[in-house]
Amino acid sequence: MAGMITLGALAPLTRPGWTDAGRHLLAGLELAVREVNDAGGIAGTPLGLIVRDTGADPAKAEAAVDELAGLGVAALAGEYHSVVARAAATRADALGVPFLCSSAVLDTLTPRPTDLVARLSPPQSRGWRTYADHLLAAGHRRIAVVAQPSAYWDAGTRVLRDHLTPRGAGLTVLDPAADVCDALVAHRATALLLLTGSPDPAVGIIRAVRRDDRLTGVLLGAPAGQPEFLGDDGTGIPFLRYLPDQLTPLGTRVEATLRHHLGEAPSFVAFEGYDTVLVLTESLRTATSWAHLSVPGTRGPITFSPDPATGLWQWPQAPLQVAEREPSGHVRVLRTG
Repeated sequence: MAGMITLGALAPLTRPGWTDAGRHLLAGLELAVREVNDAGGIAGTPLGLIVRDTGADPAKAEAAVDELAGLGVAALAGEYHSVVARAAATRADALGVPFLCSSAVLDTLTPRPTDLVARLSPPQSRGWRTYADHLLAAGHRRIAVVAQPSAYWDAGTRVLRDHLTPRGAGLTVLDPAADVCDALVAHRATALLLLTGSPDPAVGIIRAVRRDDRLTGVLLGAPAGQPEFLGDDGTGIPFLRYLPDQLTPLGTRVEATLRHHLGEAPSFVAFEGYDTVLVLTESLRTATSWAHLSVPGTRGPITFSPDPATGLWQWPQAPLQVAEREPSGHVRVLRTG
């Protein structure tokens, strides 16, 4: 795009990616780019967005990073899936392209600390420990997870087990290919966490458990946030989302615009996309490193510091909630962390 400063955007827009998340992420990115340009661009130069679909495929994401770097983008933005974001971040670092990851939470996104990669969402260890605390406070001590093979789900399972076990709770991992309902009965579990893709096989498992009279009262949970995009199937299932108790005035305005554009309430992922462009725009406008940025975002003031455990540049005050969707569509906040 001649005469423009361009950002490369990565998002899951086709299956097996979580396409609803990709759609919300892209809506936030695109709205922010339009508003930056309406305000005069970056020192008078328009901001452009080159979008590439990752489809939840790490190899596809790496190829997209190579292509976008070759096109001369000033920075990379986006991505929702953690394993995909890790591949993209590692490749971006190798090529010397800044990457602000919007939504992925896997604690370690690059094999080494780097000044090129930063993240807006809270790390998985923080969010999933908060989720485990919610389960404990609700009295659950026999917890099962149905988990698909994945570095992300494996990491989440470890976080849960390491937090729950010392506090007197047991965690059982179920095979998604087996009869989950029979296994829940056998283990006398009071909660089942869905560490699976959305909508498949998550929706099938939800419906099977809810139809089984033996499992009345078993809590269904999804720390990764699937219920955000599951409609009626997602009601009554606690999930993690990255929103504050109250949006900033900017966030309130952006929420109304995104709602009109999307035809539904924007998820936290849409706000992450919007905030990503705000941060990158300020960084490009001022030639400022992550360490010295301070950007008024939709969900609060955004600054960055290196995570003590991984060295990754991180928004340490990123908001976090355990929430559930009621049959009315209203989202009820159960815990903040």
